Amino acid sequence: MAGSGGGGGGSKADEFQPFPVKDQLPGIDFCVSSSPPWPEAIILGFQHYLVMLGTTVIIPSMLVPLMGGGDVEKAEVINNLLFVSGINTLSQTLFGTRLPVVMRGSYSFIIPAVSIATSNRFKQYTDPHQRFKESMRTLQGAIIMASLFNMIIGFFGFWRIFGRFLNPLAAVPLVTLTGLGLYALGFPRLAKCIEVGLPALIILVVLSQYIPHMLQSKRGIFDRLAVLFTVAIVWGYAEVLTLAGAYDDKPSNTQISCRTDRAGLLKAAPWIRVPYPFQYGSPRFNAGDAFAMMAASFVAIVESTGTFLAASRYGSATPKPPSVLSRGIGWQGIGLLLDGALGTGSGCTASVENAGLLGLTRNGSRKVVQISAGFMLFFSILGKFGAVLASIPLPIVAALYCVLFAYVAAAGLSFLQFCNLNSFRSKFILGFSLFMGLSVAQYFNQYQLNSGHGPVNTKSTSFNNIIQVIFTSPATVATIVAYFLDCTHSLGHSATRRDSGRHWWAKFRYFERDTRSEEFYSLPWNLNRFFPSF
Repeated sequence: MAGSGGGGGGSKADEFQPFPVKDQLPGIDFCVSSSPPWPEAIILGFQHYLVMLGTTVIIPSMLVPLMGGGDVEKAEVINNLLFVSGINTLSQTLFGTRLPVVMRGSYSFIIPAVSIATSNRFKQYTDPHQRFKESMRTLQGAIIMASLFNMIIGFFGFWRIFGRFLNPLAAVPLVTLTGLGLYALGFPRLAKCIEVGLPALIILVVLSQYIPHMLQSKRGIFDRLAVLFTVAIVWGYAEVLTLAGAYDDKPSNTQISCRTDRAGLLKAAPWIRVPYPFQYGSPRFNAGDAFAMMAASFVAIVESTGTFLAASRYGSATPKPPSVLSRGIGWQGIGLLLDGALGTGSGCTASVENAGLLGLTRNGSRKVVQISAGFMLFFSILGKFGAVLASIPLPIVAALYCVLFAYVAAAGLSFLQFCNLNSFRSKFILGFSLFMGLSVAQYFNQYQLNSGHGPVNTKSTSFNNIIQVIFTSPATVATIVAYFLDCTHSLGHSATRRDSGRHWWAKFRYFERDTRSEEFYSLPWNLNRFFPSF
């Protein structure tokens, strides 16, 4: 249970009572099933679109040059990823978990994707564009095979079994490290252009946390639109620095990070382009590549589960029934299939940064996220307009991540209120899983950095990639440790279930036990009568 604190105006006895446990987070202005007025919903949806752009640009910027592509190919892949993200976000909010989550590209697929892109099998192609196409076709085949794994895990109910035994105690490291595990995308990337990134971080914190309290407004515009104001102010400031020649004589890395005219996207992007399946040719299938992508898919499933839990908290929804969780993972598999068919170069996962934005704005409306999906589809087709926004300097995006990832980590810590923190069993499981999640991932990453390969370096590149993908994910390592210990440690002890907080979530494991579950998670258009288990 959460720590104790006093309530204003109560008796002295009430002053020392613990804060009550809340199934739904109070203080949210709009929950999952409600919506703000249309003008405000459109602006908030555009803000969600801005937040997810960072990952949409970063992943292709890392992969496409390794595949032999240039600015034109990079712009194409960004448009493909943006287009598929819009479709996947709509399908997840309509038929998946029904939570306000944005589905975007996943970093967990980078390791196997880089391995494919740098493989010796493509060195025979001297034409860079031809090499790009052959690499992309191989990536597409591996991602399509991984999507089958994802759909089997979800639609056949295997992840539902995981959800039934997931207690608040094991959910804490899962959600917390889903946010904290992406720390490398925060201040380290911000510091690549400190004169742009640091002002963005300060302005965002002041606008979202201090100005609303100074104005004493219940519906302040600054906290709800803090991201939009921050990006506009600092982007304009970065443009002034660029035009003034502040970076003319700086090193190339500094210019790429700081200048507003070095992304190369605006010139390379087409005016209008509609992505279509297999535009680079028929996919190529390789068993080793497929198994490595399946490992990445498993990591994406774990991290999406953590994001779903955070989104349900910030959407003021009740804990998800395991069947809903499994349904969401199944639809994520369909999203992976689209990723492979349209050539995004990466798989999909639930966006951690957009889940954090739900907490920052206190707006968990499903409709707002669906509007953001409309912006993704619109700007992916009108390439020039989308390229303007995609050219935002990445240190500004990193400043946003410092706050938004922190909100997701805090959502994980909020599940501690359901646990008995006076239990030494709880203390061990929490501390050990959190420490091992960070420590093991750091070891694998550092080993890769120093040696050029992971600690597991067999003759099978695919097996090496499988191990490296799983154990470089802090959330995955922490979840494996916490889930195993919670299910096996002191299993026969009578107080174990209560210490883990299992009794608080028991009534949400089936639809019929709480009417709120049907309100938040039932499929639209009475589809539940046709798919009762989904």
